[in-house]
Amino acid sequence: MLEEKDFAEPTEQPTAEVNEQTSTQNTTENPSDNLQEDEPVIEKMDNTDELSVLKAELAEQKDKYLRLFAEFDNFKKRNAKERLELFKTAGQDIIRELLPILDDFQRADKAFEQDKNAENYVQGVQLIQEKFQKTLQNKGLKAMESVGATFDVEKHEAIAEIPASTEEQKGKVIDEVQRGYTLNDVIIRYAKVVVGK
Repeated sequence: MLEEKDFAEPTEQPTAEVNEQTSTQNTTENPSDNLQEDEPVIEKMDNTDELSVLKAELAEQKDKYLRLFAEFDNFKKRNAKERLELFKTAGQDIIRELLPILDDFQRADKAFEQDKNAENYVQGVQLIQEKFQKTLQNKGLKAMESVGATFDVEKHEAIAEIPASTEEQKGKVIDEVQRGYTLNDVIIRYAKVVVGK
């Protein structure tokens, strides 16, 4: 006959196996549950860290931008001030070089008042004119030679046309009313001329 012991033993064994399987399942389920619960926390921390890093970078870039803008604004103001000063003193060098010529004219006038010698006065004025021209040439000023040259609208301003006495004079500058000048090879005044037609 079968006793109760015999029945009890087989039932305990499967129960132990079931308990082991259940505990194994619980163990395997628990870490995944824990990971799932931890993941949002980690993601939130990562997002918070990224956000704070991005905010710090934004603040740094904004600071750099403001400094650069202020520096550029200061540069513009300084440049405008320097340009104004340059315009005020641009002619200072040439004026300094022209002052001795002005002194020569004053001396020539005094000498003429004392001796009333017109010939000496004319010679003195011619010397002063040569000195004046040399001073301006040293600064880059050159007179344009127009008489006899072909009329060029880039260099000449025709104020009159007269009949040419020969065929060669047609389209050429016959007379110069006002001389043209270049400063460092840039025309600063066009020559006013009479052209043959």
